[in-house]
Amino acid sequence: MCGYKPHLHQLTLNSFCRMNIRRYYIPNSIVFVTQVVDRRAPIFRDQTYIDLLRTILANVKSLHPFRTVGYVFLPDHFHLLIHPTGESNFSAIMHSLKPNFTKEYKKLLGLSRPMRLWQKGFWDHLIRDEVDFQRHLDYIHYNPAHHGMVEKPEEWPHSSYQYWQRRGAYSPGWGWSLPHLLDQVDWQQSEADSTE
Repeated sequence: MCGYKPHLHQLTLNSFCRMNIRRYYIPNSIVFVTQVVDRRAPIFRDQTYIDLLRTILANVKSLHPFRTVGYVFLPDHFHLLIHPTGESNFSAIMHSLKPNFTKEYKKLLGLSRPMRLWQKGFWDHLIRDEVDFQRHLDYIHYNPAHHGMVEKPEEWPHSSYQYWQRRGAYSPGWGWSLPHLLDQVDWQQSEADSTE
């Protein structure tokens, strides 16, 4: 495909994708994004850094307009469903979010030396249709339960679940067991480290 012919035991999806990544930009699309903290450090266990992430997202939104459709912040990564509404695409949004968060994070810690806070790159997926949208929204909201952070999605305070439940998207008891749209998800692959 790309001229790279590794020995079979050397080939991993992540190494292959790092070489071949192509991002597709379709105007007016909703995009699912995953960003992982370097070495999966659980920095978002601390409410201070979740608050900082929310603040930086709001600042980025003023520079690169987008609608937040869904989100979940977990200790070592986050997922977003965003809808860029201006001239900027989701890459511009992420390329603004990551360095600006890192800069403010370093200030809070009193650090001046360079640091790598994020895994290189991020994962993106353009939403294709209503079923794909619902699957990714469900994935976001079920994620804390899947990771054992809570038993029920409504118990996790750092997601858009409550917003969507109030609007009737989820009936009482949704997510107390694996939702049907997620029964085919390869959780190990979908939670793999992000790629560039």
